[in-house]
Amino acid sequence: MNVPLSRREIGPRVLSIVAEHQGLEGPLLPILHGVQQAFGHVPDEAVPVIAQALNLSRAEVHGVVTFYHDYRTHPAGRHVLKLCRAEACQSMGADRLAEQVKAALGIDFHGTTPDGAVTLEPVFCLGLCSTAPAAMLDGAVHGRLDAQRVGDLLEEIRR
Repeated sequence: MNVPLSRREIGPRVLSIVAEHQGLEGPLLPILHGVQQAFGHVPDEAVPVIAQALNLSRAEVHGVVTFYHDYRTHPAGRHVLKLCRAEACQSMGADRLAEQVKAALGIDFHGTTPDGAVTLEPVFCLGLCSTAPAAMLDGAVHGRLDAQRVGDLLEEIRR
């Protein structure tokens, strides 16, 4: 993941990913996932390559990238912290916790700390409604969050 490549190496790598998925029914989403896995985000240079290979417009590919919150147009930090913004979590204090996290990290949603350590993202439901408020840190879900548990997550990130 996050293999650093020069701009001229992006096209061939993207074409390789396209070739792996092109035979699928509706290959765009799997291709975008593959590109993001390879680069850590979907580089701007990948959009026209994908569009041409799938006979789509650049606008169509760009629209999909920007519509789905799981795709990034810029590299994420070393850790990704997703805070649930759904109603169940909000009713259990998620807004207050989000403000604490933003203040502690010094960033807003969709931001990355200046040292590149953490990207903070909102997510609209992690499926942990019964254990609200919830978050996901690097793919691991955490429920029943309070100020102490959020502090523990942030401490885990800093290690």
